[in-house]
Amino acid sequence: MSAGDRTGVAPAAERDAEGRGSAGPVGLPGRSLLRVGPVSLQVRRRAVLVALASTVLLALAVLLSLCLGTPYVAPADVLRALSGAGTPYDLVVLDLRLPRIVLAATAGAAFGIAGTLIQSVARNPLASPDVIGITQGAGLAATVAITTGAAAILVAPAALVGGLAAALLLLALGARHGLAAQRFVLAGVAVAFALRALTEVVMLSADPIDGLRAQLWLIGTLAGKGWTETAWIALTLAVLLPVLAWAGWALNSSALDDDTARGIGLRPVARRIGLAATGVVVAATVTAQVGAVDFVALVAPQVARRLVRAERPPLLCAALLGALLLVLADLAGRRLFAPTQLPAGVLTAAIGGPYLMFLLVRGRRRSS
Repeated sequence: MSAGDRTGVAPAAERDAEGRGSAGPVGLPGRSLLRVGPVSLQVRRRAVLVALASTVLLALAVLLSLCLGTPYVAPADVLRALSGAGTPYDLVVLDLRLPRIVLAATAGAAFGIAGTLIQSVARNPLASPDVIGITQGAGLAATVAITTGAAAILVAPAALVGGLAAALLLLALGARHGLAAQRFVLAGVAVAFALRALTEVVMLSADPIDGLRAQLWLIGTLAGKGWTETAWIALTLAVLLPVLAWAGWALNSSALDDDTARGIGLRPVARRIGLAATGVVVAATVTAQVGAVDFVALVAPQVARRLVRAERPPLLCAALLGALLLVLADLAGRRLFAPTQLPAGVLTAAIGGPYLMFLLVRGRRRSS
């Protein structure tokens, strides 16, 4: 089967023979065909609109977050500070608020990407790093580091190692049968419960102050963090950029069953392992930097999928919506109960908990 047959676009020779005088190549319904030299690309028009709308909303959320606080900064002063024109609020905008907001957007985008990849492999809207054990592995390692008196600079590396170790365990359990969707999710849930139980044991045996610090990390907060954490997450995404570009293309065939995928020359097991490995590396990295901010990776991909009306969550839209969700959650945590600040993880859990129940009820109705 030719590449043109697989994408639903007739080869050039057939178009010349059958459609001379037409306006040009026509894409699939709801899509546009873009051509750059010899490369043709199907673009879902609704996905482009959702991405543009999400970008605008994200920019407005960032501006609002820079304005609100004590002191309040007018939007015009925020824009002047960002442009380098110099204002009395430069310290507040550039040094106190901007690093945290940029971290929220970067971490939210990374969570959205990780959730999209993992849900696509699992073929389950309930699969996310905080459901299948990756977050719990990072949390256990971070808790051990905090409660044993390790230097603060070692907490993030320990969390990264813990998240990756949990992912390796999960892949080892799931890959024994070709990383089948149901086995992957069940193995992840089992790993998550086991690691959560171990974390509780460590916290109960620790000094109360250290246990409280570990509990705050497990909730997930952006307070006191900024450019350093952003740089680590951005560096990971930059290194993985070629892999993410491949993943965005590979997601188009992730819904195919194994026999159909092999029939068109694909290797479904290797593809699923590659997507899952990319997702868990991103999830472990971002969790190590900002803590266990739950449900962003669960909610963002599914909201993106419903807005685009696609079979699988689009990677870019999920990243933008994840960034928007975490920026708004951090803003709400700072301002809803001011001067008391709530960790961002508390707000995302307040959003994600009801959404998880909605997915469960919806799935039960469909099955019945």
